[in-house]
Amino acid sequence: MPGSEAGEGGAPGVWVVLVDGQEVRGRLLARRQLADGWRYRVALPLYRNLGGEGLEVEAAQYEVWVRAPEHVRPVEDVDYTGVPTTALPAPSLVDVALGPRRPAGWVLAKSGGGRRGPSHAVLHTVDCTEAPPGLPVLRVRVRPAAFLSGGCGSKKAGLRRQ
Repeated sequence: MPGSEAGEGGAPGVWVVLVDGQEVRGRLLARRQLADGWRYRVALPLYRNLGGEGLEVEAAQYEVWVRAPEHVRPVEDVDYTGVPTTALPAPSLVDVALGPRRPAGWVLAKSGGGRRGPSHAVLHTVDCTEAPPGLPVLRVRVRPAAFLSGGCGSKKAGLRRQ
């Protein structure tokens, strides 16, 4: 009968692909969507030692999150609609219309100066390729006398380019 392949607790069966390519039968406990794909929480049957020299064992289960579909395959004719599933929220209409946006914030780098003249502050967007690594992110308003680096790719907030 389709959909009757539920294990203990009502979790449906799945094929779990192990590191060496073997496939073992497990149970699908939950699904979660992340920015880089889906993860499935699966339970695998195994034995564990009760202590001592390992002469006594008991049935147990191991639960782990794995990538799907790389490490999980469905069992034919099994219904997965009852599995708890957490999907990413749909993007808003504004996000769809504007597309990907740059990360918020600025970093401030010193330029020039020293013995021969005054130093200048160069303002970079957080994702600028010309920004020196490791600078703290500023979350303040920008002064008009600062320069926007050439690598930032756009004139923001009316700043002058260096």
